[in-house]
Amino acid sequence: MEIRRLTAADYDEIVKLWTASDLPFKPKGRDSEDAITAEMKTNPDFFLGAFEQGKLAGMAIASCDCRKGWINRLAVLPHFRNRGIAKALISECEKALKRRGLKLFCALIEDYNKESISLFEKCGYVEHREILYFSKRESNEI
Repeated sequence: MEIRRLTAADYDEIVKLWTASDLPFKPKGRDSEDAITAEMKTNPDFFLGAFEQGKLAGMAIASCDCRKGWINRLAVLPHFRNRGIAKALISECEKALKRRGLKLFCALIEDYNKESISLFEKCGYVEHREILYFSKRESNEI
């Protein structure tokens, strides 16, 4: 397995990965090619792909709010799961965030996604049930 930065040239493969992994995405909004390309230009170290024999097998996007690092859009193709790819991507995201001086790493996981919950627990993450998540969106594509 090779982990490397993703680029705008990988966009079509990213969409195929999200689709095959049943990861919902907003192709007309925050996950559009233009939006992802702009984010990649701003934070190129935050878009990480895991490749097996030259094929994109998994990916994650790191982000930060200057206080906390976030691991987003973690996805691995179904036939590449249980090989340590997701753990390696989490580790690489943490390294990228540490280079920015961050020491707190977070992930938001839907409560039905038991596999991701278990994965993050195995990676040392602690669930916080006392925190409620609120959002305000300008549109459903954000």
